Amino acid sequence: MVREATEPRLYTAVLRQHFTDYRQMVLLAGPRQVKKTTVCKSLDQQARYLNWDDQDDRKLILRGPKAVAAALGLEQLRAERPLVVLDELHKHGKWKRFLKGFFDGFGSAARIAVTGSARLDVFRRGGDSLMGRYFLYRMNPFSVGELLRQAPPASPLHPPQELPEPRFRQLWERGGFPEPFLRDARFGTRWRELRRQQLVREDVRDLSRVQEIGQLEVLESLLRERSGRSLSYSDLANTVNVTVDTARRWVGLLTHLHHGFLVRPWFRNVAKSLRKEPKWYLTDWSGLADVGARAETFLACHLRKAVETWQDLGFGRFELRYLRDKTGREVDFCVVRDGQPWFLVECKHDETSLSPALGWFQAQTKAKHAFQTVHTLPFVAADPFARTEPCVVPANTLLSMLP
Repeated sequence: MVREATEPRLYTAVLRQHFTDYRQMVLLAGPRQVKKTTVCKSLDQQARYLNWDDQDDRKLILRGPKAVAAALGLEQLRAERPLVVLDELHKHGKWKRFLKGFFDGFGSAARIAVTGSARLDVFRRGGDSLMGRYFLYRMNPFSVGELLRQAPPASPLHPPQELPEPRFRQLWERGGFPEPFLRDARFGTRWRELRRQQLVREDVRDLSRVQEIGQLEVLESLLRERSGRSLSYSDLANTVNVTVDTARRWVGLLTHLHHGFLVRPWFRNVAKSLRKEPKWYLTDWSGLADVGARAETFLACHLRKAVETWQDLGFGRFELRYLRDKTGREVDFCVVRDGQPWFLVECKHDETSLSPALGWFQAQTKAKHAFQTVHTLPFVAADPFARTEPCVVPANTLLSMLP
């Protein structure tokens, strides 16, 4: 029997701390194959696990909260509240009603974790009958910071700490999803192709009623080639031969399934700024052949993970944006904290000449810090947040400070 390779995860400690401090359910959202269920099961070797995709479990869930509680023995008094993991529950048409009844009836007798690859995050945006009954945590692939530390952060930033070059290169080449990260390059190539097939042919079908799967596959292949670029829905629509609304809806589906994400422009206090065009990034940078696109996507995924983790842990309201004006000046990323630009980041693979756009946009936005990360520069054990003028920073240094 081949034993699966493992790597400690930050989220194990985050969820353990949650169940120590709070009574609310955990909703754990994130891409498929990021090991959400594995993390939940690691919290309790005796965890009760129900999977909507299992026919017997589905029959039990459809009988209602009381039937599930009786089958799991939750009506018996216990010294410790058992962990109940409900996987893929979002496929149940009335999953929120079920959870409301289950938590209200048995939340004091059990710790409840619900995992999902899409809809837990999607439905959070609408009316929420579960308000006050849960906290959402968004689980992302490995990052530099998580490979260095797996304890929940006490503050948003850590002191710089070097991730050894072989580990940094492993993350760069294999991506942050656990299985390909821990295996070889050939495995990663096969894994990426199977994941794309499952995304388009199974996950999209579960989330929507899309019939034009062939055209959706063409759209996905186009987006695979455009990570780090501005997204034109009209261009996508013309290429795939669908309407602009359909192209926009399909991109939305792929973002809801965590295949990629959009970064929108920041335009407050920026003269002649662009306001509408989003930029698209893949969640998995490992298949990108162009080193510039890979470096920018690598950085984008780290920054997105940071802002989501900071927000989920209660450090404030965070957003990831970019900056561009009508004259062509651009800075790749702007991290916004509590409604105000905090730091700007321009990404380069090997260019060390400081971009003049950094200083210009820093003056416009009043951001406290402005960095140009260079992927190929060696780690430097100095805190870039100690400086307020634009400066060049090794990517390994800046990323080591993030979760």
